[in-house]
Amino acid sequence: MTIIDNAIYVDGIRTENPQSLSETFERMRERQGMSWIGLYRPSEEEIREVADEFGIHALVVEDALAGHQRSKLERYGDVLFMVLRPARYLDEAEEVEFGEVHVVVGPDFVVTIRHAESPDLGRVRRRLEGDPALLARGPEAVLYAILDEVVDEYAPVLAGLENDIDEIESQLFEDDVDATQRIYELGREVIDFQRATQPLSGMLEALLRGSEKYLVDEELQRYLRDVLDHTLRVADRANTFRTVLDNALTVESTIVARRQNEEMRRMTELSIRQNDEVKKISGWAAILFAPTLVGTVYGMNFDHMPELHWVLGYPMAIAMMLAMGLGLYAVFKRKGWL
Repeated sequence: MTIIDNAIYVDGIRTENPQSLSETFERMRERQGMSWIGLYRPSEEEIREVADEFGIHALVVEDALAGHQRSKLERYGDVLFMVLRPARYLDEAEEVEFGEVHVVVGPDFVVTIRHAESPDLGRVRRRLEGDPALLARGPEAVLYAILDEVVDEYAPVLAGLENDIDEIESQLFEDDVDATQRIYELGREVIDFQRATQPLSGMLEALLRGSEKYLVDEELQRYLRDVLDHTLRVADRANTFRTVLDNALTVESTIVARRQNEEMRRMTELSIRQNDEVKKISGWAAILFAPTLVGTVYGMNFDHMPELHWVLGYPMAIAMMLAMGLGLYAVFKRKGWL
């Protein structure tokens, strides 16, 4: 059943609990009261039935059916249409979940169409029913209470985001922790939160500007200004979060670059040490190759070789080996290879 609650109010008191929409329309006219119909993901048939009875503009019906609207305020004659984007913080997932609620306010009716679990409109209704003097001020009082509830529900979201940002800041300078992805994800959540909250200040200011023209109660105007003040504070904190995350991303990029530079320096130092070892090995290999070369030449089994039967041939070969080895050692030592 998509009709969550359906009631008729006279002077702020709940007098009827109709069981169907048709009964609501009939009793509302008889009682000369205000009806408040709460729908949860209604069908097209139900929305069109309500729209036909209250004379709601076709564009409102189209938006209500489509869903996924941005926060906005539109007026069609004496009917006000508002889209709100409530939010709630999910502790286990550490992320923000956004909802959507449409509020249609007419001279003697309020229709709320909720597309998500938030906000808790049942709590709003109980609050107003507990304050008949406020509810007696008409449909604008219901609109104020819904706005107030949505803005109040932003407080836990701000607290959750602030806690996540504090965790990120504490991780920035920890070794072996790459916080870049988490910072980016938080940044996207803050941007989405700003998109949901920033239009509210303009919407409330527009409501207040039209208060005299549409004869909005002065006390309700004060309440709306209070909600506007809270909305501006929410927007300021969201802007602060955005700035902090931008700075954190810059710091993280700097830290990552520094770590990469340090790693490159260590790799360079290792490469230099390896090159020094290669030079030493190559130098000693060349020194050892010299006597091998002499020995190889004089080890050939030919009968007619110079110095083969010479008495001083052996000392000469040894001397050549030593001379070549010592000569190469001196050269490599001067070049710093050994």
